[in-house]
Amino acid sequence: MFLSHEDFTTVVRSTPLISIDLVVENQAGEYLLGLRTNRPAQGFWFVPGGRVQKDERLADAFARLTEAELGKRFTLKDGEFYGVWQHFYDDNFSGQDFSTHYVVLGFRLRVNADELQLPMEQHNEYRWQSAAELLESEDVHDNSRAYFLAEPADKVIGL
Repeated sequence: MFLSHEDFTTVVRSTPLISIDLVVENQAGEYLLGLRTNRPAQGFWFVPGGRVQKDERLADAFARLTEAELGKRFTLKDGEFYGVWQHFYDDNFSGQDFSTHYVVLGFRLRVNADELQLPMEQHNEYRWQSAAELLESEDVHDNSRAYFLAEPADKVIGL
């Protein structure tokens, strides 16, 4: 269920959003990052992911988001739950003066990179990096870098 611009503005201004982030690993042990074209985190390298919609089951959201973000549909069973995270941003999708707060369900996903058809809607470039490389990259957003830290500050629950 997609909301009108006005309704979505009210939601983002008033409540946290629930999303799924995908920590995608290829056969070489590298991780997928996309250069964000939209706010928040615009202009930073970020892991793929997206919002869970109202009345959408997590399994359905996972399948929809993997297809939209990776060009290939995966099931929730293909992923490995990685924990619950919090992302806070000073800006939002509209550029108006209010913050964005996400409660993020992280999932690890191992893929054959050759089978992906990476779309250009949310990210206009992609790259694969080792965990060590992306931790050293200043252009990787802190919220994505946190998935690779030993003691991430914004992890709420992990298995």
